[in-house]
Amino acid sequence: MKKMSLEKISNAYGLFDKAIDLLKNSLDSSYIDALVETGDNLLENGGVLIENGRPTQDIVNELEKIYKNFLEIHLSSEEIRQVIQFSLVKAGKVDKIQSNHQMTPDSIGVLIAHLLERILIGRNEVKILDITIGTGNLLGTVTNYLKQNGVKKIELFGVDNDDTLLAIAGISFKMQKNEIQLFHQDAIDNLITPKVDLVLSDLPVGYYPIDERVVNFETKSKKGHSFVHHLLIEQALLQLIPGGWGVFLVPKALFESEESKKLIEVIQKQAHFQGILNLPSDLFSSANSTKSLLLLQKRGGSARQAKPILLGGFPSIKEKVAFAKFIRQIDNWIKENS
Repeated sequence: MKKMSLEKISNAYGLFDKAIDLLKNSLDSSYIDALVETGDNLLENGGVLIENGRPTQDIVNELEKIYKNFLEIHLSSEEIRQVIQFSLVKAGKVDKIQSNHQMTPDSIGVLIAHLLERILIGRNEVKILDITIGTGNLLGTVTNYLKQNGVKKIELFGVDNDDTLLAIAGISFKMQKNEIQLFHQDAIDNLITPKVDLVLSDLPVGYYPIDERVVNFETKSKKGHSFVHHLLIEQALLQLIPGGWGVFLVPKALFESEESKKLIEVIQKQAHFQGILNLPSDLFSSANSTKSLLLLQKRGGSARQAKPILLGGFPSIKEKVAFAKFIRQIDNWIKENS
């Protein structure tokens, strides 16, 4: 990233954060709620919503000056996404956001974006669904990257059952000028989104608590609760067009449990298992939280089983030579199997 861009992002974040803090203190709200309202105000060209006499006129005047300065910076879509990302990092500390509300780190998003740009090369249009969109950071990273690399038309869809996270995603995409259709629902229920070319998701890990909702899932557990990440992979495959791709961030030990046998059966029936890549361990806080990138391609269309399957692990990003070599190996694999 160019120095000027870094300066722009830093200056814009300073203004954005100052406005959020002013609203937070004035409205006695959470940092997240103040972030969403700040985004709303900026989308209204810097106007300030006043309810029940708050914020006061003095605060309104100060906010309007901050918004004016922010808008005059003229950020790109990707720069806006990064400003919001920094604010969400702070929100995690200030509001003590639970772990399943944390966003996918940029470093992982960029790796996925690079891989998808190669897989989708030559495509002018693509429909993408994130069935657990959260704050939208992963989908936003990938969208901006694909647009910068020649994909002209991208239709975006996002699903989440958390209205706060959806509100953040909605504000983020509007500010980035990326249109998206968001659906507030449980992704395990029947989805009303259209069939898409790509399902992309950083899957939550754990057990799904409502057993009666998963009786028709092949990946359901015989006893007790079912793994939600297994259910979501099965659900995602149903949302793909023939030849479409499912790209998922999954636990590194995804296929090591007894329950994974059913998941493997579902994958073999509906898709081609094209690869699984272990992400650099230094991107995660502990060995237990490390993840892999699972690549599935829906059967049908022009899809065919890749030979060989893409297996391996990314070296540390700090090991620049080894990392670049591994990226070249992935690029060659995609060329040979596209």
